[in-house]
Amino acid sequence: MRVLYLLNVSNSSQLSADSGYTFADMLAPALTDAGAEVTVASPVPVGDTRVHFVPTTSPSTKYRARFDPGLDALVNLIRDRRPEVVVANQIEAAPAIRAALLEAGVDALIAGYCHYLPFSFTDDGVLELDPALNDLGLGRSVLLAFAAGLGACDRVLVHSSTAASWTTAAAARAGVDLGDKLHIVPAPRDVRLVRDPADITPPEGSAAGVYNHRLYRHYGTARFTQLARRLVADAPVRLTVMDLFGARSPERIRLDPSPEKHLEELATMDGVTVASDRGDRVRYRNLLAGAHFGIAPFRPCCPWSMSVIDCQAMGLPVIGPRTGWLAEHLADELLFDTDEQAAQIAERLATDPEFYLLHAKRAYASTADLTPAVVADRYLEAIK
Repeated sequence: MRVLYLLNVSNSSQLSADSGYTFADMLAPALTDAGAEVTVASPVPVGDTRVHFVPTTSPSTKYRARFDPGLDALVNLIRDRRPEVVVANQIEAAPAIRAALLEAGVDALIAGYCHYLPFSFTDDGVLELDPALNDLGLGRSVLLAFAAGLGACDRVLVHSSTAASWTTAAAARAGVDLGDKLHIVPAPRDVRLVRDPADITPPEGSAAGVYNHRLYRHYGTARFTQLARRLVADAPVRLTVMDLFGARSPERIRLDPSPEKHLEELATMDGVTVASDRGDRVRYRNLLAGAHFGIAPFRPCCPWSMSVIDCQAMGLPVIGPRTGWLAEHLADELLFDTDEQAAQIAERLATDPEFYLLHAKRAYASTADLTPAVVADRYLEAIK
C-alpha cells in the first residue's frame, strides 16, 4: 500500500511541542514495518530514513493551514507519488485533496485523521466553537470547512469514543452522514517515554506535580493557574510547569500573546517552577521521571492529549477535570469538579502509598495498547 501522509507542522522550530509531528514520527516507521510504502510530505522529515520525504512549506498561520491548501502543489505531489491512500491530517484540506486527485487522474482513498476538533459539546448537547479558531468570528467558517472535509473523506479516524461521538454529532448537523467511515484509532505513545511502574517509588508525604501542556488561553491556563495556587497553598505539593515553546516569533505572539502572559504569572508563584526540555526528549523524560503525578489541561474540546499519555506511559497518575475525553479516559478517583476536590486527590497521592501505586499501575496500563506497532495495525485496518 502506497501511503501519502500530508503533515502540517505548526512548530517546526519546536518539534517536541508539535504533537502531530511526534505522532507521525512514531507512526510512519511502524506503518513501514507493517509493509506500507510511506511518503511524508512535510516541512521536516521524520527520523526514520526508510520513510520517503517530500519537503513542503509550512503555512504561516493556523488559518492559512485551513483555508489555503495549495491545490497546484497537491496536484503535482499526487502525480509524482501516485498514492493509493492520502492521509489528510488537516481535515479542512480534504475537499482540495479530492479535487487534486480528480485533476491528477489518480484514484486514491482519502483518510482524514482528526487530531483536533474545532468544537466541543457541553453536557447538555450544546455545540461550542473552539475559541482558538474563532479570531474575528472565523470559528463558524472553520467548523463548516471541517464538516466539508469530513464529507470529502473516505475514512475518518478519531482518537477516542468521545471524539467519535462529537464528530458524528457535528457532521450530522451539517448534513454529513459519516456512516461506516468513522474509526477510533488512538495515537501511539512515545517509545522514549515509557517506564515500568515497578520502578516507581511513591511519594513520602509530599508530591511533585507536572503540568506539561501548551499555555494558550484556550487550554484553560487561567483555570489551571487558579488551581495551582490552591494546590501549593493547601496540599503537600510543588509544581513544575513546562515551557513548551521558548521564544516564539513576533507573528505568533501577535496572533495570541496568552502563553507569555500566563508564563510570567506562573513564574512568580511560590511553589511553582517553570522548566524547559529545550527540545530534548531525554531531558523531557528526566523531568517527567522527577514528578509524581500529572495534571490534565482544562480544555473543553480536548479529544486526546499526548502530554497526558506521556505522563501515564511513565507511570504517573494524571488528575483532571471531569469533562469530555478526560472523563472517559482518566480513573474516576482522579477526576475532580472543584479545586477542593483536586487538592484532596493530590494530598492522597502524596500521603497514601497504596493509592498512589495503584493509580501509577493503572496509568501505565492505560497506554499498554498504544505501542506504535499495535496502533499501526489498527491504522492500516481502518484505511483499507
